[in-house]
Amino acid sequence: MLRSLPLPGLLALAFHVSAQNAPFLVVDQFGYRPLDPKVAVIRDPQAGFNAAESYTPGPLIEVRELPGRTVVWSGAPAAWNGGQTDPMSGDRGWWVDFSAVQQPGTYELHDPSTGATSDAFVVSEQVYAPILRSAMRMFYHNRCGTGKPAAFAGSAWADGLDFAGPLQDTQCRFIGDPLNAALEKDLSGGWYDAGDYNKYVTFAHGAVHDLLMAYEEHPQAFGDDSGIPESGNGVPDILDEVKWELDWLLKMVGPDGSVHIKMGSQNFSENVLAPPSANADPRFYGPVCSSATLAAAAMFAHAARVFGGVPAYAMFAQQLQAQAEACWTQVQPQLMNNTLDTDCDDGSIVAGDADRSVPEQWALAFETAVHLFRATGDADHAQFIADHYQDMTPLVNDLWYTYDLPVIDALLDYAALTDADPLVAADIRASFTTDATNNWLFYYGGVEDDLYRAYMPAWSYHWGSNIPKAGYGLLNLLLVSNAILPANDDLYREYALAALNGFHGVNPLTLVYLSNMGALGAERSCDQIYHTWFADGTDWDDAQSSLHGPPPGYVPGGPNAAFSVTSLSPPAGQPEQKSYLDFNDGWPNNSWEVSEPAIYSQAAYVRLLAHFVDLSLTTGVQEPPAERTLVLWPNPAGDRAWVEPAGEGPWQVTLRDAAGRSLRGMQLQVAGPIDLGGLAAGCYVVEVVGQRAERVSGRLIVQ
Repeated sequence: MLRSLPLPGLLALAFHVSAQNAPFLVVDQFGYRPLDPKVAVIRDPQAGFNAAESYTPGPLIEVRELPGRTVVWSGAPAAWNGGQTDPMSGDRGWWVDFSAVQQPGTYELHDPSTGATSDAFVVSEQVYAPILRSAMRMFYHNRCGTGKPAAFAGSAWADGLDFAGPLQDTQCRFIGDPLNAALEKDLSGGWYDAGDYNKYVTFAHGAVHDLLMAYEEHPQAFGDDSGIPESGNGVPDILDEVKWELDWLLKMVGPDGSVHIKMGSQNFSENVLAPPSANADPRFYGPVCSSATLAAAAMFAHAARVFGGVPAYAMFAQQLQAQAEACWTQVQPQLMNNTLDTDCDDGSIVAGDADRSVPEQWALAFETAVHLFRATGDADHAQFIADHYQDMTPLVNDLWYTYDLPVIDALLDYAALTDADPLVAADIRASFTTDATNNWLFYYGGVEDDLYRAYMPAWSYHWGSNIPKAGYGLLNLLLVSNAILPANDDLYREYALAALNGFHGVNPLTLVYLSNMGALGAERSCDQIYHTWFADGTDWDDAQSSLHGPPPGYVPGGPNAAFSVTSLSPPAGQPEQKSYLDFNDGWPNNSWEVSEPAIYSQAAYVRLLAHFVDLSLTTGVQEPPAERTLVLWPNPAGDRAWVEPAGEGPWQVTLRDAAGRSLRGMQLQVAGPIDLGGLAAGCYVVEVVGQRAERVSGRLIVQ
């Protein structure tokens, strides 16, 4: 991993704003599975902050195998939409379909008429396996109430026991009566929800649901070796990680089955230090609320079924089932009497309003009823489903939005049961079929409608847009798994893969929406994320210029066309897909509106990615090195810089400009200098390819 000297403030800002060194030939920076569609995008910006850039490809684009750059395929680029500009990216462009390249290896795209080159990428059956492993480790880094020794967290992100001091999580007091020691509770454990250290029951619902679904839908994606303390215990690590959250959720339940809505700090100025163990301010829990009770019931009931299939967790599954039924029983009077709490979270614990609306709470109730019916076959649950399924948002107008994904999963789960009411099941499937057939909003198989191949409506580019980005891919995959319109299955799968490619750099910013992934092959991943631990000015601030940077694998919120600081452009004043900035400034620049990670956006991405990982397959595996590092010194540099890759040479070293064009090349047997004389001041990319096709690149500033 490149570690450079800190950039001057102005240059650093320009670096993060202008996305320098972004290639015009855009690929998934990790790569592709051998038999998957592989379509590169050639971009020519027309609107937005980079509109001054310009590119027109030549008649043929080559695929070259590395390290020798042997041409293995060539083909003509095809203009997208007759040469029109895509309004949501502000770019016009071309597609290059190189799906015929299926042999495992490391490659790049090259335009021989201009010299432009894409990022290097891998073709391998297991190309996404290390990415999934890294993305799952986000949850370990976000664990609360535990030390994180270097053996598990890595030396850069190791930390001591956090939030275990006086009046913190093990002695948490009620926010409504903070002087009453008799109300203290041990509420330790769980995950930090997002960019702060607080923990929310209702917000946990989406994350727990998607992780459980990821395992149910594609268990072969998950191993027992992700490097967390539970690894090697014979249980897939994803379930061990979910259990960490569930153990905390169980503590949030009162004796009568009601559930506290959240816990955390009472002021924005408290518990804001990095690392987490440095914080000593008190923590508080909020009131019990119907929305929290229903969210917990849904999570416990779903988890009971999943953990019930794991012998090592059989007793835990029984505990979850009993608690789900207790929560369900407790909240029934409020459901039946229409007295659900909708203003329970008064903001005394900052931040984030954790309340849920009445329709949202009924959706949670419906989910719970489906899970409990699957477990018990109880006639009362079946009647609840029959009475209320038509009230669920997807069936009201035959519009199956990604925002309703948990209740969509429950509807489809019920419809697939052999003991489901056949009329109810048919009605559910008919509604989904109607929506997919009409495709009113173009996100079913919407590959052709977006230059970057994964169309979603403009209004989905909001705070946390990476959640619907993953969700639309998942919705397409649900069409396939439920055999709704089988004739279109290939198109639906292609859309889901294109959505995944969009996370991996196939977007107008050519940015991988994962943090600090250079060591796993991403030439441009998010260097900064808005998170209290990894905040601006800390040792974990920036993957390029601070001591450590954030850990690999965090998914930020994503482009936000409603970014509120209109004087900062980007993100403001840009086409929807360019409404992002790689930064983590706090108030008043409000970077959290684009770069804040969260457990629910992380889980949505993990669920999508899991569909493209199968650890049981070994054919054509090309494992990346455990660690690929590159030292460039000095940086910024003058007439020359020292290039020091890790491992054994020889190495092929290439210096590229902002367009991806090769400027200079050399072969090194050992660390050595690269001549920079005569180059204009600016930012360049040094690319190194080793003897076994391992690759790493780093940014080099020339003054």
